[in-house]
Amino acid sequence: MTKDEIKATLLLLLGNIAPEADLARLTPEATIRDELDIDSMDFLNFAIAVHETLDVEIPEADYPQLATLNGCVEYLAARLTGEVRR
Repeated sequence: MTKDEIKATLLLLLGNIAPEADLARLTPEATIRDELDIDSMDFLNFAIAVHETLDVEIPEADYPQLATLNGCVEYLAARLTGEVRR
């Protein structure tokens, strides 16, 4: 899966979590929770959706790496290719 495909999948999942958000205006380096004004439960639901959709185990200790769109893409690209980031 390419980084562009990962990003597209993440945007789809974020759209399910925050349907009112304008995802086209999401700043890739900004914190997802701040940009989309979602709470910790929404973020947890996002992490669970990523796990279920991409079949990637995401330990809770790694959640900070998912804080931004770019961080999510990089983290998942590494996990999907077997290069675990810590």
